[in-house]
Amino acid sequence: MNKKSITKLQSFKNEKPITMITAYDALFASLFDTNVDMILVGDSLNMSFLGKDDTLSATLDQMIYHTQAVCNGAPNTFVICDMPFGSYLTNDQALESSVRVYKETKADAVKIEGGKEKAPMIQHLTTNGIAVIGHIGLMPQMVRSEGGYSVKGKDEVSKAKILEDAKAVESAGACILVIEGVKSDIAQLVAQTLKIPVVGIGAGKEVDGQVLVWSDMLGFFEAFKPKFVKHYLNGATQVKEAVQQYVDEVESKAFPDSDHCY
Repeated sequence: MNKKSITKLQSFKNEKPITMITAYDALFASLFDTNVDMILVGDSLNMSFLGKDDTLSATLDQMIYHTQAVCNGAPNTFVICDMPFGSYLTNDQALESSVRVYKETKADAVKIEGGKEKAPMIQHLTTNGIAVIGHIGLMPQMVRSEGGYSVKGKDEVSKAKILEDAKAVESAGACILVIEGVKSDIAQLVAQTLKIPVVGIGAGKEVDGQVLVWSDMLGFFEAFKPKFVKHYLNGATQVKEAVQQYVDEVESKAFPDSDHCY
């Protein structure tokens, strides 16, 4: 068993970078199990898995279903359930939703988007036995209210807010912080200031770890490629080529051959 505890993950801040990847099903989770430190069952599944334009219509039932699948596929990896938009509008609703996640899945923690304004909620959860991963900077659940996605930390006011949010989330009891879509210098300052690990996505390399959406990093998502994404596999092309080979062999009756018949 190589599953990391919160304590062990926090100790990595001064030892080694933390690795996190998203997953939405048991099959891919099993491929990632033990290779990475953490798996995030992200509400990004609404886009990469369901083909929606944003994450906002993901439901708590969907997140629980996919978290159950990931936990089944990756029993040895620290699993985080992304709390979907609308599931934590109040402190009491956040606790009720998080308790459902804990009771119905084997998730090790939940992730909440929001900074200083969500600090009382994070404290409410942590004092009731829920491990919370914070998420500041670019927050996908704010896409409609902000009129799109934009990099944060471009000016001193924005940088000050990011640092204030980070401190508030840590003080409220979050065990790890995700920081997304921010300028590298402010991400570095946040990582240096906080005692808890800071995991970045589109936040440069001077943080305590990295997270990527699996379909982005493996080259399966073709609609667009964010600047911060690196393709470690040309997945879409390889799958298409494999499927075309299958079609060609079926149509030519090369498959199934004697090795694949009873």
